[in-house]
Amino acid sequence: MKLPLRDLPKRDHVAIMKKSWGLIPKILDGTRIAESRWYKSKITPWDRIHPGDNLYFKNSGEPVTVKTRVSKVLQYEIKNNDHALEVMKKHAKKDLGLEAIPREIKNYILNKNYAIFVFLDSVEKVKPFTIDKTSFGTMAAWITTDDINKIKRRE
Repeated sequence: MKLPLRDLPKRDHVAIMKKSWGLIPKILDGTRIAESRWYKSKITPWDRIHPGDNLYFKNSGEPVTVKTRVSKVLQYEIKNNDHALEVMKKHAKKDLGLEAIPREIKNYILNKNYAIFVFLDSVEKVKPFTIDKTSFGTMAAWITTDDINKIKRRE
């Protein structure tokens, strides 16, 4: 049984970004107002992220530097590659800060079965902190926790 959104516990999430794509600066300057994730299977944050949750961002190998609040979440079951491109085209400006979809992004979304678009609100820089990914796996690109303080490294 699914709980109404107002009854869901608030969670904290960490999105780990590919630095070469240069997306965190676009979040800070307001060019990007959404974050997308594309998957072959329903893995976190599918059905685990909701409006009101906190979303933190970090580039791979760097500390967390940005915090936002989730304002909306859209989830898509992708039918085929044409559908993937159609969905991305619909959200490209919000997600990438661009009208045209770069080849690298097109290649990334092809053959994926699920897409999640998380819309951002109240973007702010935070004092940089590192996280402990031990129980999430070193390759994890998204972490969901009930409290960010549980995975903050004590410096």
